[in-house]
Amino acid sequence: MIRKVKGTRDILPPESRLWVEVEAVANRIFGGFGYEEIRLPLLEPTELFVRSVGEGTDIVSKEMYTFADRKGRSLTLRPEGTAGVARAYIENGLGQRPMPLRLSYLGPMFRYEKMQRGRFRQFAQIGIELIGAATPQADVEVLLALHSFLAELGFDDLIIVLNNLGDPEDRPRFIEGFKAELEPNRAELCADCQRRWDANPLRILDCKVARCRELVADTKPVAEVVSKEARSHVEAVESGLASLEIPVRRSPRLVRGIDYYLRTVFEVVSPQLGEDTVICGGGRYDRLISDLGGSQVPATGFAIGEDRLIEVLPEQFRRRVLDRPTVAVLPIGEEGNAAALAIARRLVQRGISAQTEVTGRSLKAGFKWAGKIGAQAAVILGENEIAEGTAIVRDLEKGEQETVVLEKVPGFVAGLIASESET
Repeated sequence: MIRKVKGTRDILPPESRLWVEVEAVANRIFGGFGYEEIRLPLLEPTELFVRSVGEGTDIVSKEMYTFADRKGRSLTLRPEGTAGVARAYIENGLGQRPMPLRLSYLGPMFRYEKMQRGRFRQFAQIGIELIGAATPQADVEVLLALHSFLAELGFDDLIIVLNNLGDPEDRPRFIEGFKAELEPNRAELCADCQRRWDANPLRILDCKVARCRELVADTKPVAEVVSKEARSHVEAVESGLASLEIPVRRSPRLVRGIDYYLRTVFEVVSPQLGEDTVICGGGRYDRLISDLGGSQVPATGFAIGEDRLIEVLPEQFRRRVLDRPTVAVLPIGEEGNAAALAIARRLVQRGISAQTEVTGRSLKAGFKWAGKIGAQAAVILGENEIAEGTAIVRDLEKGEQETVVLEKVPGFVAGLIASESET
């Protein structure tokens, strides 16, 4: 037997319905704010992620799926979406379009990392990017769109945490003080943080090892050494969110695991999965496009881990999607086959899920099958019904049935399902 690759998974019905509905909600909410979908390649030149995400990050140094193609070019399965959006912005001349540019994306990403609850090596992200606006208002809009999306899914307990990373010019000053504070206990840092000490010391703040977290807990936060401009920017973001009654919490050690972020940086965590499990992360990245060879263009955005999000979806949303009404259409004999599919088509056109029995089962076996697929009602089309231009509609929950003229079957079924939903 050939089995799936470790770290990947098959998303089967009915769970796949949740993915379809979550993505539909994302497209509707983000589209409502003006974000249009961009579809990016799964494969990108490795250099794109080395230059954008950062050579010293765990993503680039330990987690990317990188290989040489037949011509020896180094390619990487995308580990995140923002770098690809920046590359597409430059390559396709998107800067010629009206600014700011609002883009959304969704699809699979790949990272070779330790598997745990809600984390896979092939995972999905939903993201938005707002390119061409340097104001705090742009950050507020992005977080408003995120909050609106999560609210539409029924969440009321997710926590938005936020920090101020300052500007790149602030980093040397912060790092100098940070390393001086840690120097007496440097030998106690984990092996990864020993490597990060020179390559990328900011990443030490992102370490999940308990002893490393203890050591950095009392160090001066980066937000205390940032410029006046950076401080004013993030304070304005917090003020804008407060005016919209969107609660956020300062997290002074939050840095994210990617080098291109500056000033506003944020994450969304779930109490259900634990605050070390990030559902969504994002922030401002005003230097990324220029670092990749484009012009100096400010930008901000986020990406949601769809696998983790679906794992903690509110129960009410789950029930609404998974318990959708289904109608079984049961033809008896060959005479009813064409009429059955015609009825199914009309039911589907009214937004009703209809499954037609197409294997030639008897009526008794058809009822058993209808029960197994969770049908609430059955439309029965026998020889007599076809001759009379009618169908029998049976309420499978109450055991009641009624003969209905064919043309009126879709409306009758819709009313039956509505009444069942109300009760």
